[in-house]
Amino acid sequence: MTGKGKKMASDPGPVVQRARLTAELQRIRRDAGKTQEEVARALDWSPSKLIRIEGGNVGISTTDLQALLRYCGVNDEARIRELAALARGARTRGWWDPYKGDLDSAYATYLGYELGASSLRWFSPLLVPGLLQTEEYSRALTIEYFPDARTAEPVIEVRLLRQDKVFNREDRPRQHYILDEAVIRRRVGVQRDPTIMPRQLAHILEIARMPDVTIELIPFDKGSHFGLRGEFTILGFDTGPAGILYLENARGGDLTVADSEQIAAYREAFDHLRQLALPEEETVAFIEAAAAQMSA
Repeated sequence: MTGKGKKMASDPGPVVQRARLTAELQRIRRDAGKTQEEVARALDWSPSKLIRIEGGNVGISTTDLQALLRYCGVNDEARIRELAALARGARTRGWWDPYKGDLDSAYATYLGYELGASSLRWFSPLLVPGLLQTEEYSRALTIEYFPDARTAEPVIEVRLLRQDKVFNREDRPRQHYILDEAVIRRRVGVQRDPTIMPRQLAHILEIARMPDVTIELIPFDKGSHFGLRGEFTILGFDTGPAGILYLENARGGDLTVADSEQIAAYREAFDHLRQLALPEEETVAFIEAAAAQMSA
């Protein structure tokens, strides 16, 4: 599905629009020199209502938004319309909402941030990253976790829809993947069809030719490294959240929002992993050789 569908107009989605809105509302209140208690009292709100709005836990109606902005001294009509549009966008449903009952909550929230990200850095030590998986690889992998097809199918559908949303955006995010050699050596699905993995490697090579995608590989002979701690993804944004870190593990996902020390540490780790990885052209040659060996 990657890159083959109709290009979709840019839509950062409700999660990113909510993050942008709440950041703006906090900034506007602070610039006006108002405390949360003062604003809530002036607007006849409970303090908890404003706390929940600024925390992104509840939406804000257009009427309440206009009252809040007027009280804080925002009178520019264009600015008010811009923030009202963010508020409306934050109240819409995400494409993943119908699947929420089948997804880990942190992963569902991560999908919302991914939809509006401008850059994506992903390290994987064992498995092909979800955005790079073929449908048959995804299916062979998922049924190992969820032998019941009724449980597995929604997970597979989400993975394929996710690819479509990312790769067919008009403003597709810049993507940088670093893979450990184990990713391309483990023959997922070989018990059912020995050609699944060679086709998966060919798919990775196809994506590697995209101008906004970088794929690099750390060979086994580089020894141990930070990435053996587990898979992680770092999202960047032109506007909105300063950064998002998503850690994948057997129990589910762990999502860290904002530019914390933890995110900074993983950014530094990603840069170090890149120093260990083969350059793009050598990575392509390495994967081509692995695919040829599997197909022999």
